[in-house]
Amino acid sequence: MTTVHSDGTRPNPSVLGSLGYLVMNLPVGVGGFVAFFTMLCVGVSSAVVWIGLPVLALAIVAARFAGRVERARVYAMLDTYIASPYPPLPAQGRWKARVRDVSTWRDMAYFLLLFPIGVFEFCVVVTFWVTSASMLFLPVYYRWLPGGSYRLWDTDHPVIVVNSFVDALPFTALGLALLALAVPVTRGLGKAHAYFARALLGPSGSTIRSFDALPVATGV
Repeated sequence: MTTVHSDGTRPNPSVLGSLGYLVMNLPVGVGGFVAFFTMLCVGVSSAVVWIGLPVLALAIVAARFAGRVERARVYAMLDTYIASPYPPLPAQGRWKARVRDVSTWRDMAYFLLLFPIGVFEFCVVVTFWVTSASMLFLPVYYRWLPGGSYRLWDTDHPVIVVNSFVDALPFTALGLALLALAVPVTRGLGKAHAYFARALLGPSGSTIRSFDALPVATGV
């Protein structure tokens, strides 16, 4: 059996897949950062009295498991294949192999970096889609706003007052323009994140060379 290191394709995610993935990155990034940062801090600080060693072992296992889940999520939502980066574990010294495997720490680094990246991606896509939708459908819901009108900026001294269907039409046109811009921005962010995920969660160059040196690739 031959190990597949990459399918050779460039990421080309769909709009809906990218939108769902990027929105999910906020809770996934926050949860991953809190979990791994806490385990690393507790494990390293208490390793001198041996209590931290089980915590660090848990962090290593969790990182590799989370990496597998994230590779599956990237493939399902961004339509981007990421090969497993882990070399076959030896019959003896399996824990030492996991610790020395750079892919373990790259998995962990991915989830630590996903927190700021996920916050940025979430803010961008939500701002674009919510703003475009609110403007696009303003002719429908303006009459249910306080006072039966939409008031821009200051409610007491508004710059623009929308209190009729005709007044709301320019906002609809602006909403369409923002929607047309939101589509490529969302796909572009999804494609950029797919490259980022493949760079950290996929095999490194040294890992691929070590795989190629093996006559037969076995499961992890």
